Amino acid sequence: MEIKSIQGMRSITEFEYQNKTVLLRVDINSPIDSKTKKIVNENRINMSLPTIEYLINHKAKVAIIAHQGDTLDYQNLIPMEEHAEKLSQKLGIHVNYIDDVAGPAARGAIKNLQPGKVVLLGNLRYLTEEISTFEDAVKLKPKEMLDTYLVRNLAPLVDYYVNDAFAAAHRNAPSMVAFQELLPSACGKLMLDEISALTKVMESEKRPTVFVLGGAKISDAFGMMKQVLENGIADKILTCGITGHIMLLAKGYRIGEKNLNFIRERSLDIFIEPAREYLFKYGDKIVYPIDIAFDQNGKREEIYIEKLPISELAMDIGQNTINIYKKYIKQASTIFVNGPAGVYENTLFEKGTQEIWNAIYCAEGYSVIGGGDTVSAASRYIDLKNINYVCTAGGAMVRFLSGVKLPLIQAMKKVYKK
Repeated sequence: MEIKSIQGMRSITEFEYQNKTVLLRVDINSPIDSKTKKIVNENRINMSLPTIEYLINHKAKVAIIAHQGDTLDYQNLIPMEEHAEKLSQKLGIHVNYIDDVAGPAARGAIKNLQPGKVVLLGNLRYLTEEISTFEDAVKLKPKEMLDTYLVRNLAPLVDYYVNDAFAAAHRNAPSMVAFQELLPSACGKLMLDEISALTKVMESEKRPTVFVLGGAKISDAFGMMKQVLENGIADKILTCGITGHIMLLAKGYRIGEKNLNFIRERSLDIFIEPAREYLFKYGDKIVYPIDIAFDQNGKREEIYIEKLPISELAMDIGQNTINIYKKYIKQASTIFVNGPAGVYENTLFEKGTQEIWNAIYCAEGYSVIGGGDTVSAASRYIDLKNINYVCTAGGAMVRFLSGVKLPLIQAMKKVYKK
């Protein structure tokens, strides 16, 4: 197994694990069917396997900690027994599950581990100190987390801490940043791969670099946009989805009351002024739709932006925009995508998303995609194996590309200096 090292952070390959107890933090937080409460996408579980296998093969005693759901994602806040079952099937060994995070049962399971064996402990988010609302309200520093229930109960039982949870790298939680204060710590394969892929996008010497930014969560798009424009990372940003609509408003186009109300009701109009600023400073790098698609009596209709406004919601980019975007993608040496081009769940308006994914599939440039909705959209139309890197992260990926210092990376670099 090839593991790329990153300067300033220790790789999993740098320690000897035989007969040692390892606390492994992974992110296997998975989409859950709201009715059956069963896992419906196993991508993050699959991506975590190489690091677990490495530790098993090196005869470590492996205690896995992970989360599922949150207070802000309560419908997915469930026990992790099925995760253990999935891991058992994929690893070919029995992964013991203890529905206890750091109490007597969890501690007993860790003490009884044998070399090459694995236990998955209970859902971290059952602990108050691990939920997002606690993080936002209390704001502990890593050293202050040493007295938390999780750390004081588990740290004395283990020899090493390994983190493979880049998808949660933006979280300032004890399971992510506190164990490094006490234990020799290393990054797992997935974490190193994620950082390497995103860094390659940020520092690529192969130009042009094209960003495709769509979807409805435009705070992500605008966070990245500022960074990649100011630092000359992006040669072209192809905007679609609500980001494209905001660009049209910033250019002075009247997109129609329904579209404007949709944006205002979600307080997304705050991005119009930054869009104007970016267009003024970097207008040659930002590409916005020249035509859009909408529903006219149950049929897809397209209209050039010069003929706006329309009385219906804009649901997709038009064919002329699709053709322009495909040309940029074909010429690109580096491609990053976050967000679909339109409301692809409706077959009337999947055309933009489908054609752009097919263009990326056929492109020769190095491609990286990330974000839950992005990956879901891509997997509907293409084989993800033809994408150079599919990032498991959403919020952490966006923050990384936006130039934000991530708590996990800071913690891993701090322990490396020690």
